[in-house]
Amino acid sequence: MDLNFLSYNLFGNSIKAYLISLIVFIISLFVLIFFKKEIIKKLQKIARKTKTDIDDLIISFIANIKWPLYFFIALWIASKCISIKGKVESYFSYFILAVVIFYLALALNKLVDFSVSRTLEKRKLEGQKVNVSAIDLLGKVVKGTVWAIAILIVLENFGVNISALIAGLGIGGIAVAFALQNVLADVFACFSIYFDKPFEIGDFIIVDSDAGTVEKIGIKSTRIRTLQGEELIISNKELTEKRVHNYKKMQKRRIVFSLGITYDTPTEKLIRVPEIIKNIIDSFGISKTDRVHFKNFGDFSLNFEVVYYLDSSDYKVYMDTQEKINLGIKQAFEKEKISMAFPTQTIIINKEG
Repeated sequence: MDLNFLSYNLFGNSIKAYLISLIVFIISLFVLIFFKKEIIKKLQKIARKTKTDIDDLIISFIANIKWPLYFFIALWIASKCISIKGKVESYFSYFILAVVIFYLALALNKLVDFSVSRTLEKRKLEGQKVNVSAIDLLGKVVKGTVWAIAILIVLENFGVNISALIAGLGIGGIAVAFALQNVLADVFACFSIYFDKPFEIGDFIIVDSDAGTVEKIGIKSTRIRTLQGEELIISNKELTEKRVHNYKKMQKRRIVFSLGITYDTPTEKLIRVPEIIKNIIDSFGISKTDRVHFKNFGDFSLNFEVVYYLDSSDYKVYMDTQEKINLGIKQAFEKEKISMAFPTQTIIINKEG
């Protein structure tokens, strides 16, 4: 059999080189198909037995890779067996590079999605209120950055002057930033709230004269349910610039109140008042007396100032305890015959002759 035709040269390569390249392509494609069909299945079984989820993520990503990538990998391997010259070689190399960068960017985006979902799950398991908007926006920013870098790398390899492109994008970005500066200020404030955590969803806060429970922390604004029941919407920028009183962070509450006793109360009973009040406050367990003092002589009463601490930040618990203290003081004073004062006037009339 005459095999001289194998040495025939076509486009810079012999027929034999093309046949070898074809065989290499077929073998490479077969190996990759075997890898996708058999090896990945075995790796998936092994990954299910491990405690970490990273290996599951990697294998799942590889398993979901479509056939075009395997085809181009086999084609790239086969191309090494022949000589490709001129622009064809450059374009082919650029194309293969673009495909590889595309899948690398896709893999990084999958990793970002995995990190976002794990962060949300972890916070929910820890019982924390999750600011989904901030986490989701952060994930989208990272993914957008990954795709932007991937596109720039591909363009640079295709001979595009990316320095001029970046400069143009920078100028355009500055113009957009000026146009959307108020919106961007709220977006950055959202990140500030997320990382600094001055308050979280479910916290009771007071901003200026407004008070309520945080229901949602959005990208641009935060929604608060006030005590009156309406929804109050405040921009994130405004929240980061003002003093915010966060009562959820309060571990104990300091309460100060005053009461007045009539001037005709005997001194020996006045001396007993601090002890009576202290015993009542300390009897509830979650409240502890700080001090009780005969503070001053009022216009119509002898005034006492009471200070105590409550081991709860809940406003309802505070009001329930204060009510019990008030009733206890009223009952104790009635038992001791100590009269509480109210506004009175004494009129002295002088009679002459």
